[in-house]
Amino acid sequence: MSASRRSGTTDELGPDEPERAGPVGPDGSDLLAALLDGMDAALCAFDAGGVVTHWNREAERILGWTAAEAVGRHGFAGWAVRPADAEEVERRLMSAMEAPGRQVHEFALLTKDGGRVLVRTQSAAVRGPDGKPAGVYCAFSEVHAQIDLERSIALSEALFEDASWGVVLVDADLRPAVVNAHAARALGIGRTSALGRPLGELLAQGVEELESALTHVLAEGAPPAPAEIWVSVRTPEGDQRRCWRCGFVRLASPLAEEPVPLGVAWLFQDVTEGKQGEQEAALLRFRTNQLHRAARAAAECEDPGEAATVHLDFALAGFADHALIDRVAGGAVADGAAEGPVRLVRVATTPSGAPGPSLLTGQAGLPVRYGQGHPALQCVERAGSVRASVGAVPAEQAREWALARQWPEDAVHALCAVLRSRGRTLGVVTFLRGSGRSQFERVDAVYAEDVAVRIAAALDLAGVVGR
Repeated sequence: MSASRRSGTTDELGPDEPERAGPVGPDGSDLLAALLDGMDAALCAFDAGGVVTHWNREAERILGWTAAEAVGRHGFAGWAVRPADAEEVERRLMSAMEAPGRQVHEFALLTKDGGRVLVRTQSAAVRGPDGKPAGVYCAFSEVHAQIDLERSIALSEALFEDASWGVVLVDADLRPAVVNAHAARALGIGRTSALGRPLGELLAQGVEELESALTHVLAEGAPPAPAEIWVSVRTPEGDQRRCWRCGFVRLASPLAEEPVPLGVAWLFQDVTEGKQGEQEAALLRFRTNQLHRAARAAAECEDPGEAATVHLDFALAGFADHALIDRVAGGAVADGAAEGPVRLVRVATTPSGAPGPSLLTGQAGLPVRYGQGHPALQCVERAGSVRASVGAVPAEQAREWALARQWPEDAVHALCAVLRSRGRTLGVVTFLRGSGRSQFERVDAVYAEDVAVRIAAALDLAGVVGR
């Protein structure tokens, strides 16, 4: 408790007031006592003669001396400081009466049980009604607690100014409340422009997954490990797909009696390049393994034509939805030896309905009705890979595009790789993807060319042995 007039202690820092006649409400001393005892910092006050006039509960907690034991003592000498330090401590504290503003000092105080506590004090003069110094108030706290507070403040400021990862404080409504400089750059927006806006306005894709994570943290607390979330960020050049490694911390008010969620601290780092590297490495391992398995299986085929379809089936896994092999009508063509336009005969294709092994066709030797400029014909003419895609068009128009090229109606992306063996062009292998997959990239063309080399060798052998 704090000293008050009800306890019989004279308040020497303010003018005398008459006692109230009855319990009509708290008087000034009651309010002062409540304010002092509710403070998080320890506080004591001295009159102009250096006598302790106020002592709150936090001061009692730190040093162990009660208000009844502290109020009325002259300075700290003989009880709260060592005798050797008493004069220096009193001089520092009372010097605040003559100094402008607040004075900050550090010194050791004694606890009631004889221990020592290093405290940091802030002292300032208390003015009387005439404006002259009437005493000194002194707020103090343990140095380690003060340092912890300063570290927390310094950490907060550093996170929002100099951190090399994004930091966003999201309120309970899942709207950004504070955004640091790194996060603003990652989102492609100004720090103040992002405040209070729904996440859906800041990200083109990935909002649902992010909001689900934030909602979980608000309800259950922080996850045990970081989460990797793919998002699309709007930029002047278009949407950019990024992978962010995210950490989440639930924020609760330290002032509430029960934990009240203030929001979530969302920290993220862009790991797109590393993640793409991991995916590419995993894809390369898988495709290399598929080529190895296909070679082992094809080596056991007595019919070279069957070996060609084995290579096609193994290549199809995880790579495309459909595939087909067209062979040059009339046999292989040496470079520059073709007379007239090249015609292609379908020799193998994947089933159009349920999945299954590729089927050998083309026994009748009838050419496929490919129109001029067809990707397969371009592939033969160039002796190199050709990619084609229908683009962003309505479904019916995409269906017409595929059927016009003699492909399954759900095909929207195509990759044609030339079949070459012994310096001659044997035909074309075509891989097709539906709308659920992305279009073929250069790395896909390299893989298709590896498969085409093996298929071409098998077809060339089939021609030599007459199969």
